[in-house]
Amino acid sequence: MIPTSFPTKEEIARLSAQMLLEIGAVDFNAREPFIYSSGLPGPSYVDCRKIISFPRVRSTLMDFLTVTVMRDAGFEAFENIAGGETAGIPFAALVAERMALPMTYVRKKPKGYGRNARIEGAMSEGERVLLVEDLTTDGGSKISFVDAIRETGATCAHTAVIFYYGIFPETEKTLGDHGVTLHHLCTWWDVLAVARETRAFDDDTLNEVEAFLNDPRAWQEAHKSG
Repeated sequence: MIPTSFPTKEEIARLSAQMLLEIGAVDFNAREPFIYSSGLPGPSYVDCRKIISFPRVRSTLMDFLTVTVMRDAGFEAFENIAGGETAGIPFAALVAERMALPMTYVRKKPKGYGRNARIEGAMSEGERVLLVEDLTTDGGSKISFVDAIRETGATCAHTAVIFYYGIFPETEKTLGDHGVTLHHLCTWWDVLAVARETRAFDDDTLNEVEAFLNDPRAWQEAHKSG
C-alpha cells in the first residue's frame, strides 16, 4: 500500500533516529573507537541491516522512505526501484512494493560468469530508476551503482537512504556533480539529539561523539593507533 499521509521532515528525522537507537542499530563508544572500512577510527557506528529483523520499525521506516521520495521527487517520478548489493536489496524490495513498481538490484561488480551482469532483474532503456540503499557516508559507492544503472540506458538521478552521516560536507556535492539528488531520513545529528534527550549514553560519551561530528577528520587523526 502506498502511504498518503506522513509527518514533517523534522518529525520523520526524530522518529527515525529514535527507532535506530531503540533497536540497537546505533552504538557510541569513545573509549574503544570503532574502526571503519576506511581503516580510520570513530566513536559512532550504525548498522541498518538490523532493521530487517524488527517488523514494526522496518515497516514504519519504509513508509517514511517512500513518502519522503514521493514528496521530494514526485509521485510519478520513477518506473523502477533498484537496490545496491547487498544492504540495499531488502529496502529496495519494500519500497518497490509500496510504490507498486518493478524492483531490481545492482551488483558491486560483475559476477564473472553467465551474462556477467551487474543489474539483476528487468531494467529497460529510458526507465527512470530510484537507487535505494541503507546508508551513505561520502557517496562514493552510490556513484558506482548509478553508473551501472546508466550503462543499461536507464536514467538514475535520485538515491534514497535511511541514514546519511551528514558530517562530510563534500557528500552532497559529489553526488550532485554526478547528477544525483540524495534523499534521507536522519543523520548523526538527529541521533545525537535523541540520544541526549533520552540519556541513551553517558554525557562524556555524547560529548566525545559531538566533538567527532563537528570535525571528524581531526578527531580521527588524533585517535589513530600506532
